[in-house]
Amino acid sequence: MADVMNIGVRALMVNQSALQTVGNNIANVNTPGYSRQSVVLKSVGGQFSGSGYYGKGVAIETVQRNYSEFLTQQAALSKSVASGDTARYNNLSQLENIFQGGANGLGASISNMLNAFSDVVNAPTDLTARSVVLTQADEAATRLRTAAAQLNDLKLGTVAQLKTDVTTINNLAQQIASTNDQITKALGSGHSPNDLLDQRDQLISQLNHYAQTKTIAADDGSVGIFMSSSQPLVLGTAVSPLKIVNDTFNDPAKSQLTMTVSGVAQDLDAAQLGGGEIAGLLRFQNSDLVDAGNLLGRMALAIGTQMNTQQGLGLDLNGNPGTPLFNIKPMPSVYAASTNTLPGPALSVGIQTSPSSGTPSLAASNYELNFNSATTGSITRLSDGVVTAFDFGASNPIKIDGLDIQKNAVAATTGDRFLITPFSAAAPSIATAFSSPRGLAMASPVAAQSGSANAGTLVQEGLVARSQPAPPAVTLNFTGPGTYTRSDTGATLYAYTPSQPIEYSTAAPLTGWSLTLKGVPKAGDTYTVQPNAYPTLDAGNAQAMLDLRDLALFDGGPLTDGYASLMASIGTRVQSAKTTMTVSTNIATQIETDRTSVSGVNLDEEAAKLLQFQQAYQAAGKMLQISQSIFDTLMQNLGR
Repeated sequence: MADVMNIGVRALMVNQSALQTVGNNIANVNTPGYSRQSVVLKSVGGQFSGSGYYGKGVAIETVQRNYSEFLTQQAALSKSVASGDTARYNNLSQLENIFQGGANGLGASISNMLNAFSDVVNAPTDLTARSVVLTQADEAATRLRTAAAQLNDLKLGTVAQLKTDVTTINNLAQQIASTNDQITKALGSGHSPNDLLDQRDQLISQLNHYAQTKTIAADDGSVGIFMSSSQPLVLGTAVSPLKIVNDTFNDPAKSQLTMTVSGVAQDLDAAQLGGGEIAGLLRFQNSDLVDAGNLLGRMALAIGTQMNTQQGLGLDLNGNPGTPLFNIKPMPSVYAASTNTLPGPALSVGIQTSPSSGTPSLAASNYELNFNSATTGSITRLSDGVVTAFDFGASNPIKIDGLDIQKNAVAATTGDRFLITPFSAAAPSIATAFSSPRGLAMASPVAAQSGSANAGTLVQEGLVARSQPAPPAVTLNFTGPGTYTRSDTGATLYAYTPSQPIEYSTAAPLTGWSLTLKGVPKAGDTYTVQPNAYPTLDAGNAQAMLDLRDLALFDGGPLTDGYASLMASIGTRVQSAKTTMTVSTNIATQIETDRTSVSGVNLDEEAAKLLQFQQAYQAAGKMLQISQSIFDTLMQNLGR
């Protein structure tokens, strides 16, 4: 009889515990990271008697957590990738908003500036037309500076978000380390601390939103958290904190993530971070934002330099050579790596001027110089990874992509590295240099005139000034339809080809002027190129400014297409990032659904279990009632 009562008591307590577990599941149906729990039952060993073994009831072996380690890790990983892709796409969308098209866009303002020269071509002395040119030039410069300021604001916002994320990661890492300690101690009971394990998994899931990690379980029940392939963020109860710092070149445009392990700061390779919001933000800042800044800076530097050069080839309304139309800061100093041997070589960078202008060859990129001796090494174009060898001993400056890189006499050391950011200062600094419309140098310093007695069909097709001041007058004396002599070179005979430029000087860099004639001359015909005697009535340089619209300035495309290529580059990145984000988000959602199907709480299933254990509890109670009734009957019979 006692056995029957004991079995009933055990059944009552076990089913009560099962009901408690089901109730706990229902209560936590909406708790993030909660894993459904279930009571694992076992039969109490039977007792031998002459007629066989009689069972002694039921007992609870443990409370089990429904959990898939594989799905949990895959869910955290996919969430990390989706978070990184989303962070990059959201910031790229803001970047795209800076470079708007249409009538109010930067490209339209540059086109309006160049088109304004057409009115000056028609009326060289009209101060109103000249004022419009200056207004449009100022508007274009303002929009370039505004775009640069917006890029800088976006960079500052990205850096602030990176620092916030790093603080969050460090806090989560500390919580994981603390939970490791609690789990290790709790496992001494011989049972799994389910709630603590759920708490740690949820912390790891939150951590992976910011940085992709890998977890490795230790024998004591703690887990190690590793980043960037193998760097230990958490080992047991020890945490290696993260920090956002400047990169090795101290480039203000870039950030570097470091981890302090045992008191020593180590740089984490951004390419090894994988997913996570921090990886997406670093890629956006160090790649997308830098490339956009280079595209904008190259546009400002190339257009400003080209227009300043052309302005310098003309004469203003006072008859003076033109002064620069735009003020642009010089290219910034080269950044030296923190590991370089001091003092290291001083390097300076400028736009190539000899044998010709380097503006059409400028590539929207930064460059890294690596010395493997005092004068030799390689330079890497960071936009596409193209590597070019250099030797300052053989050529100083070295010329690459329209740039001149000059080295002073200080020797370099093997392993020294330098970063060149040629376009970082151009867009933020560009501004019109003067406000007086008389300062626009719209007249050409040279003029050409055909001989009054010419009998052939010679006509002027074009005349371009190459330098200031204009050289003395030169007369071309044609000796026939295909040859001529020059007044400045005596009897030397030159070949004439219609529509082929005739250069004042063929030595690089070209100086003087370039005259293009068409038609067929006859013997005795002449053509004279001389300093312009009436600069106030001439608009030759205004026409040259207008012709800059079709100059092949940006990767072989015309000047007016420079902004279009910038927009296309940003737009392509945005669309690619959007597609990547959509795919990774869908994958993360699907894997989380799979994880939830294993670990999540299903209310219908729990309701069925609630009825099941309720009935079992009631039956156990009935068993106790019957046991009591039997006992009472027995006692009554024994008392007679």
